Amino acid sequence: MPIRFENVGIAVRDLEATVAFFTDLGLTVLGRDTVRGEWTDTAVGLDGNHAKIAMLQTPDGNGRLELFEYIHPDAIETEPTLPNEIGMHRVAFSVDDLGEALQIAARHGCHPLRGVATYEDIYKLTYVRGPSGILVMLAEELNKS
Repeated sequence: MPIRFENVGIAVRDLEATVAFFTDLGLTVLGRDTVRGEWTDTAVGLDGNHAKIAMLQTPDGNGRLELFEYIHPDAIETEPTLPNEIGMHRVAFSVDDLGEALQIAARHGCHPLRGVATYEDIYKLTYVRGPSGILVMLAEELNKS
């Protein structure tokens, strides 16, 4: 059976702020909607499911994020994920210029958890805490060919 990756879905507390963060990093909005009804209750497994959604795509067209802000039921705040927790971990992006990406993230109040690391002269990379506590890895390839 063929399988194809579609997207990563992330529940956020503020859809507009999260869309602004990811579009400033270079993703584009493919569409927005507000969803509700029996089909969403069934698909998601929540009675009365009602959410605002936005689908974003990376410039190369290969990666997508579906962001959703719950209207009903009420969103449940949790502690931000730590890098060593089991479960949904992080979203990772390759960037052409890590310094520029970090400046963009900083304008949204998002900063590296600790600093920028170099992995075997292959990548400079860091994790930032994005909107709604989302862990976002940003990596710049050092030997671009």
